[in-house]
Amino acid sequence: MSNATDVTDTTWDAAVIQSTTPVLVDFWASWCGPCKAMSPWVDKLAQEFAGRLKVVKLNTEDNPEVPSRYGISAIPTFLLIKNGSVAKQVVGQMPYDRLKAAVEPHL
Repeated sequence: MSNATDVTDTTWDAAVIQSTTPVLVDFWASWCGPCKAMSPWVDKLAQEFAGRLKVVKLNTEDNPEVPSRYGISAIPTFLLIKNGSVAKQVVGQMPYDRLKAAVEPHL
């Protein structure tokens, strides 16, 4: 089971934009091999930064509105949302240390 919470177009504002904790959003799809490869790293981040970082996943196949709003054209894409705004964006499959390094300065 994933340590990340699923969000949808409908729950986006309440779960992400209004969060008082920084939120890492994993934009993914079921057919995406690199997305599946990143899943253990996303779960590890959620566990390592529990209480300091909220980690969520948004399935781009089922929820096209939010990815369109943020110009997400490739997956996996990771957005770090802090105080309702994008603080960092990283795209593609990467080692855990690189993903962690993108997130940590914003906590």
